Amino acid sequence: MVLRSGQEAVVRVAVATLWARPEAVRPIDAPALSRRTDIASWISGMTADQRVGECVLSQLLLGERVLVEEVRPDGWVRLVAVEQPAAKLDPRGYPGWLPLDQLAAPAEPLPGPPDLVVAATVTRLHAAPAGPVVLPGVILGTRLTSAGPVSGGWRPVRVPDQEQPLWAPDTHLAPAPRRPPSATEVLTVASRLRNVVYVWGGVSAYGIDCSGLVHLAWRRFGVRLPRDADDQAAATVPVPLGAERPGDLYFFARPGRPVHHIGIVTARPGPQGDRRMLHACYTKRRVLEEPMPADRTATLVGAHRVTP
Repeated sequence: MVLRSGQEAVVRVAVATLWARPEAVRPIDAPALSRRTDIASWISGMTADQRVGECVLSQLLLGERVLVEEVRPDGWVRLVAVEQPAAKLDPRGYPGWLPLDQLAAPAEPLPGPPDLVVAATVTRLHAAPAGPVVLPGVILGTRLTSAGPVSGGWRPVRVPDQEQPLWAPDTHLAPAPRRPPSATEVLTVASRLRNVVYVWGGVSAYGIDCSGLVHLAWRRFGVRLPRDADDQAAATVPVPLGAERPGDLYFFARPGRPVHHIGIVTARPGPQGDRRMLHACYTKRRVLEEPMPADRTATLVGAHRVTP
């Protein structure tokens, strides 16, 4: 495949990791760099400290569009992830680096936009109904295009860089949303990721960070929120503290500093102002739902609501 600066491409692997720079990659990162990524093995092979290295910026899902900026002879591509808004970094999307092998040129124009979304936390795509696995680890929120009717509980779908349709269990898919979701629907999806380990820059059911959790939960319903917490604050509507309701967002910042953490409201505030939230917690290194700890209460700067 030949890609050039200014060309659009799509992700051809189940989950592609966006890197700060090629030189930041470590030997432990090999499973995330291949033509058939193994994100589960990559994350399980790292220590808790290795999972929070700032070499990782974000992750992209199968079929996600990118704009190519530079192709290096060593097989690395500098690009912009146009489906992950990042206003402070680039108005076009999130910038970073991917291995060339994880990208494909866009296919011929399809009859319409993707009409399906992965509703399961994780699924696998097969060469035939119940046949060999071609793409494991396809993540919640991945958009797919139907390639025909359901057959025996399996649905054919079009996948980048695959000449023939692949097959997914039909129960793992849902129609692409045609209306904005309720906050309760989004919270229900996010809650399914409880106990997923914390990974800096993660946007998958194998490892995720605080803003990635929010981005992915809303993405499941076709709502494109920015990737980072401070951008998410700028893209949502403040509500008075005390008026927040489940599905709203809490934002946290230290005095004079930008927003550094985000959580999802899981209950209305109690009579003493006590609060609960679901969040990917850096200190406890996992996604959990809990009463808001004192250190978080001390840095709480507001509650916001997503208004698609």
